[in-house]
This record gives sequence, structure tokens and C-alpha cells, in this order.
Amino acid sequence: MDLLLKTNFTSFKRLEQLHKILIIQTAFLGDVVLATGLIEKLHQFYPSAKIDFLVRKGNEAVLTEHPIIHNLLILDKQKKFQSLIANLRKIRSVNYDLVINLQRFLSSGILATLSKGKMIVGFEKNPLSLFFTKRFPHEISETGTQHEVERNHSLIAAVTDDQFSKPRLYPSQEHIKKVSSLKDKPYVTVAPASIWFTKQWPKRKWVNFLNQVENYVVFLLGAPADKDLCNDIVRETNNVEVVNLAGKLKPLESVSLMQDAKMNFVNDSAPLHFASSTNAPVTAIFNSTVPQFGFGPLSENSRVIEVNHTLDCRPCGLHGYQACPKGHFKCALEINASALLNSLA
Repeated sequence: MDLLLKTNFTSFKRLEQLHKILIIQTAFLGDVVLATGLIEKLHQFYPSAKIDFLVRKGNEAVLTEHPIIHNLLILDKQKKFQSLIANLRKIRSVNYDLVINLQRFLSSGILATLSKGKMIVGFEKNPLSLFFTKRFPHEISETGTQHEVERNHSLIAAVTDDQFSKPRLYPSQEHIKKVSSLKDKPYVTVAPASIWFTKQWPKRKWVNFLNQVENYVVFLLGAPADKDLCNDIVRETNNVEVVNLAGKLKPLESVSLMQDAKMNFVNDSAPLHFASSTNAPVTAIFNSTVPQFGFGPLSENSRVIEVNHTLDCRPCGLHGYQACPKGHFKCALEINASALLNSLA
């Protein structure tokens, strides 16, 4: 860190001048959840600061009742230009003391660079990072040891400390009440879907696993788009205790349900980070991706399931693909249900 920046950050910290802070994260829902660790850390050090958060439209549901967030800004990518201009006007009118840009694409770089923020920090992968006050590396590799939460925290370490805070979501009493009647019997949850095909354990694998689950009600979780997949699983399994809740619960209702489950079974996707946000037990399946990328579980009771032998094609990409590039999908098909059942032993 250069001397000037260190002096500026130290001055902010000493004079308690961080009154207005903006966090920008317009990526996927899971990325938004992981970014909430910054809210926790900043609030710890600057409890009177007003912390605003900007997300892409569709991801706001997990933050709408967040007790720390002052204003929630929404970028509508279906009306990208108009929404970008409208949000930029709002942002510039606030005169933020600190703008934290977690996204690595142009639109977020425009918002950060033109924000009129006194301090602007972000990752050097952003095409406009040259204009930030300070830019930081964002390194992802299959042999990495740093979690995404830690990478995010590097942006604010100079104004807080060296210890990151875990992500946290806040289901309201209404959310908790909505699912309270589902908790009468011991249960597990399964979130079988993913945006990316190669991140999703195959349907027939989930069916085989559920056929062997005993003594637990199984709740299938997911977005409305996952309803058909979950219906197929219910129809094909011989386990009569499987209930499809895909599309029926709000995200924070799902979070509340996961919190008290015996175990939550997920792919490398947003529900994994839902579990981390409330320290819920989680068993996470990694097919084409690897936890070394930095998106593994953070819950105290967490397990990672992956093939137990080396595949020269794995990992095949950071986000996965809509089909296995090799055509065999061994990274998923060679994971057995017994590995998941051990989580219930």
C-alpha cells in the first residue's frame, strides 16, 4: 500500500470520518451474500456510519430488511443505461466517504469512478481500476487458499483490521414464522439446482440419494425456475417424505429453514452461502469447480464432497458450463450417494 493511501486511511480511522459508505456488488446472488461480511466488519468499526449497498435487480430480496443497511440501491440490467444514469445521480448526491466496488466489470467501474467518493477502492481486474484511489489483486486459482470473503476484506483491511467477518443474513420474524410449522419433525434440505449445468449434481444422483434417506423429512429448495426439476425429483424418488418448496419460499424464508435443519445439501451455488450466512450445517458438492477457488462453506459444521481421485480436466472453469466439455461429466457422476449419507450418520 502506498504511503499516501495509508495516511488517508489512517486519518479516516482516527478522525472517525467514515460516515457514509457505499458497497457495490452487482454479480450473482451468492456473491451478494458473501459481500455481507463487509457490512458486519464496517459496522463493527463505524457503528454510526450509514452503509448503502447496490445490487443488481433480482438479488435485493436477501437485503431488503437488513438491519444495518441504510439504503438499498438496485441496478436494473434489463434497462441498463437508464438505471445506470439514475443510480449514478443518487450516488453522486450523497458524497460518500468510502466507495467499495466488489464487481470487476465496466458498469460498476463507471459508478465507482464517477461517484464523487472521497476514497474509492476495488479490484484491479476492473477495467476502470486505474482511477480508483487504491486497487487490489483478485487472484483465483485451483491451488488457492484464500476465500472470497477474505479477498473482499482486503479492500477494507486498512480502515478496520486484518480479520474478516463472516457473511450474515437476517431473516425477519415474519420469515421465521412462515417456516416455523415445517420444523415440527427432524428434517434436511436439498437445493438441487444451479445456473450452471456442470455445477449441478445430476437429477438421477439426487433421486438415488433421496431413496436412501430415512427418518427425515426432505425439503427441496430453489427459485421458481427450479420448480420443474424439483417436481421431477419428487415424482421419481420412492421417498414419500420429500416436499417440493421450490418457488414457494422467499430467499430469507429458505435461510431460516436451513438454519435449523439437521443438514443442508447443496451444490456450489447460492444456497451454500445461505448456509454460511447463518452458520447452518452444510454439505456442499463440488463437481467441475473446486473449493480452492475460494467459494467453499464457512459454517462450523460443513463438509465438501468431490471426486476422491484426480481428473485431468477438473476444474474446467470458474463458473462451470452448460455441458461437460469432455462429454463424460465424471466429476459429478463419480460422486456416490454414500458420501452425502455420511453427513447424516
